[in-house]
Parts: sequence; C-alpha cells; structure tokens
Amino acid sequence: MNGGLLVAGTTSDAGKSVVTAGICRWLVRQGVKVAPFKAQNMSLNSFVTREGAEIGRAQAMQAQACRIEPTALMNPVLLKPGGEQSSQVVLLGKPVGEMSARGYHGGRQQRLLGTVLDCLAELRGAYDAVICEGAGSPAEINLRRTDIVNMGIARGARLPVLVVGDIDRGGVFASFFGTVALLSREDQELVAGFLVNKFRGDVSLLEPGLDMLRGLTGRPSYGVLPFRHGLGIDEEDGLRVSLRGTVRESATAPPVGEDVLRVAVCAVPLMSNFTDVDALAAEPGVVVRFVDRPEELADADLVVVPGTRGTVRALEWLRERGLAGALVRRAAEGRPVLGICGGFQVLGEHIEDDVESRRGHVDGLGVLPVRVRFAREKTLTRPVGEALGEPVEGYEIHHGVAHVLGGEPFLDGCRVGQTWGTHWHGSLESDGFRRAFLREVAAAAGRRFVPAPDTSFAALREEQLDRLGDLIEQHADTDALWRLIESGAPQGLPFIPPGAPA
Repeated sequence: MNGGLLVAGTTSDAGKSVVTAGICRWLVRQGVKVAPFKAQNMSLNSFVTREGAEIGRAQAMQAQACRIEPTALMNPVLLKPGGEQSSQVVLLGKPVGEMSARGYHGGRQQRLLGTVLDCLAELRGAYDAVICEGAGSPAEINLRRTDIVNMGIARGARLPVLVVGDIDRGGVFASFFGTVALLSREDQELVAGFLVNKFRGDVSLLEPGLDMLRGLTGRPSYGVLPFRHGLGIDEEDGLRVSLRGTVRESATAPPVGEDVLRVAVCAVPLMSNFTDVDALAAEPGVVVRFVDRPEELADADLVVVPGTRGTVRALEWLRERGLAGALVRRAAEGRPVLGICGGFQVLGEHIEDDVESRRGHVDGLGVLPVRVRFAREKTLTRPVGEALGEPVEGYEIHHGVAHVLGGEPFLDGCRVGQTWGTHWHGSLESDGFRRAFLREVAAAAGRRFVPAPDTSFAALREEQLDRLGDLIEQHADTDALWRLIESGAPQGLPFIPPGAPA
C-alpha cells in the first residue's frame, strides 16, 4: 500500500484536524504504517520535535495518533502571525524571516511548492499511507494560483480529496456544492466526496439531502460524524481565545479535596501555546478561564501569564487593561502567579528587543529579577530536568534570552515568593510536577484543594485520540475510505459548472 488522502474543508474550523487525526488513529489500528502531513500551517500553537524543529501542534498530535514521533517533514511550512499583516515564516522547522501576507502570496509561497512536494514524497516513501490536512477552503479562488496546501498539493501529488463540512454552522449542502463548483475541471477530478461533521439528531432526516447532493455532484458522502463534546485536538488558531480544546470540554471527576482551585489566564494578544493550561484544566477540581480585566483576577488562586508572539505588545496590553498593576499587587501580596515564555519575560525587570518589536529597551513589570535580550536566532529545544522534587520535561520556543539575577531556581527561570517564571512550555503535562505545583498554589491560596493522585495527562490524550478513531470507525464508510486512500479518486467524476474563473 502506498496510499494518500487530502482532508479539505468547506471553511476554516470545519474539523479537518480532528478528522485527519481520527483517520490516522483508525488506520494505525488496522496495522497501517501511517503519517500525517500539512504542507502549510498558520498557527501560534507550535511544538518542538526531538531534532529541534518547530511545527504546528496539530501535526504533533496527529503524529501521536499515528503512534510515531513528529518530524519537520510533517509540516514543512509554518506561519506564525505577528499581527494582522505579517508572519514569521518557519521552513523545515527553522525561522527564515518575517513576511507580509502580500509578499508571501505574491511569489514566495509558490516557490515553496517543490519543497513541500519533496517532503510529502519522502513521507510516502517511508509510510504505507500519508493523510494530509488542507487549510481553510480549497475554493479560495483568490489564492488558487499560489496554493501549496489544498488543491496545489493534491494536484502535485495526485491525492484524492475528501471535503469536510461542519453542519453545526448551517448551510453545509450549499457549502459542499459551492466548494466543488468553484474549482477548475482539473481540480474537481480529484474531489472524491464529502464528510459531514458535528451532526446532531437523526441521520435519517439528513439522508435525502445527501442523496440529492450526490445527484447534483456525482460524488458520495463518506459518512456523517455526530457532534461530540471534547473531541478536538490542540487548537491551531492562536489569534482567538477558545475553550474548545481537547481536555477543556471533557467531563472531569469532582474535586478530591474540599475546595476547587481557580486559575485565571491572561488573554494576551498573539497568545501562543495556550494549550499549556490544558493539563491544569484536566485536573479534577481545577477551573480554568481566560480573562482580560483586572477584576477577574480578584478571586483567582493562580494567575497564568501565557506565551505570546508579541512580548512587548502583550506588556503594553497588560498595562492598558490595568492587568499589569493587578499582577504587581498579587506578587507583592504573595499570591501565586506563573509566567510562561513571553509571560515569564514580561514579569522581568526589562527587555531589550531589537528583533521582534524592534522597540529597544522596554521596562518589564519588575516582579522577577530577570533581564531579557532578544536574540535573532530562535531557541528550539526539548529540555528535561527536575523541579519541586519531581521530574519535568517540556519544550522551548523563544527569541528572548533571560539573564536570571536572583530568586530561587525554577526550571530555566526563577521564583520569588509565589511568583514563578520559566520558558518551558508543556511542563505542566508532567503529572508529578503538576501535582506538586498545585499543592504549593493551594497552600499559598489557603484552599483545601487536593490534586487527584491518578490523573495522567498522557492517558487522557490517548483516550481522546482513541475516541477520534472510534468516531471514524463507527460513523464513516471505512470500506469506501480505504479504497479512496489506496486507489485514489474514482475516474470519470463529473464537472460541476461554472468551475474556477480564468
């Protein structure tokens, strides 16, 4: 078997990442050696592979669904927004510069098509099947000429295309039909059919519409996936604050102790790797919410200042909102604050930034004895260590180099009283360390909170991926899906006018 499939969507957030992960987990259960692939990802939620390459977290999770280690080949192009008009371009795991949207789509993107096709070919040579994820919609006709992630990669690698639509948004039949009808004849030849996502109710009521859709397009539906809470994987879109992630919608057990623990996460601009708090939300009795007003910190037992792609901008935002003053007061009162990556940097004394914001010297909040200088080379590592008497591992993604001038050591950073700072993402996924940290927070907050002794974040992640595999196995036409992956798009699929404009 040397199969492949592109999972496209009628819109952004239609469920492409989830469906791709589900197909990967279903295939690996069948004994298929499978890998994920996304040619180009736009996300502030990234991960570091063992070889020190930065890729989208969604592809890292999909690799976990395949039970393999993620590599840079699985996401050769990563765009990390730095605002509305520009992004950092990460190529094969390493940053290669900043570029405006106009500059990228004006020529750079198309020149990367050969690179992404080479990466896909290398994966296909090493695995029985590669399940590719598209981006946005393949019918973005204004971008088709330079497309390397949807029909561009499908045409280049002769991949069959499955179009996913989110019926919970409404208009799914029009979206399916319109997606196909706005593609060129050559592109339409690869669109094999449709998959309905997030359906609520009796499927028999949907079947007449699916029959009519097949009559109109000549293409079948490969299944109807029911709506299920807590079936997401790590969010891609760091420009929005969302609580729809993997663990955050899942039911958790009641608190072990007498009290709950309230965690407030500052919703800073260009928030990155906000999945760091998923491990906290997975703990029975821990309530996590994102906040943007100082009064929302008042009843919090722990405040987290998360990572951000714009450290100086986040610092200004904290001051504009009055959150900066609230954080300084909390630190002075000995109430717990945790800064992660960019959040750690803003808690320091000052920042020298001639790289990210190019603002030069900027005063920080001054609650940790740390001075930060931004380096042009990005730190991309997978550190391991010990803290609070427990083993910890994480990953680092940052330009800022922190010079720690005092306090008690804490991972790569420090703590002063109940204010903690580190560049390590993912440290709270280490179960023993997370429990020890929460015990310290609860003691400082005066809460009778007890961490559950048996919460395994890795096991919860595996459970989520198994549920995605179950969803495909139980609600998709797996025989037809298998044929599609193995043999490609059927011959003779009809052309649906008007097709893409010239």
